[in-house]
Amino acid sequence: MKAEICPKCGVRQIAMSNGFVSAQNGKSRVIAALLAFFLGGFGVHKFYLGQVGMGIIYLLFCWTFIPAIIAFIEFIILLLMSDIEFNRKYGGL
Repeated sequence: MKAEICPKCGVRQIAMSNGFVSAQNGKSRVIAALLAFFLGGFGVHKFYLGQVGMGIIYLLFCWTFIPAIIAFIEFIILLLMSDIEFNRKYGGL
């Protein structure tokens, strides 16, 4: 039996969608990392993760290529981050 909330302790379980572990709000660490790699210079991964202000800053400065360099570093960080840590940082509803 698969329950969204544990009947014994009441803790929300980590959801699986399409083989990727999702945070409580449905965000996936792998998808965020791929967005950071391919479209990170435009801040798409920031918009995906709900950080609209940072996404706008990335978009405003995309012509300098500095956001692309930072996004590549964030891509690596997202790949190395555990699912539990990702859920704690970006999984809030």
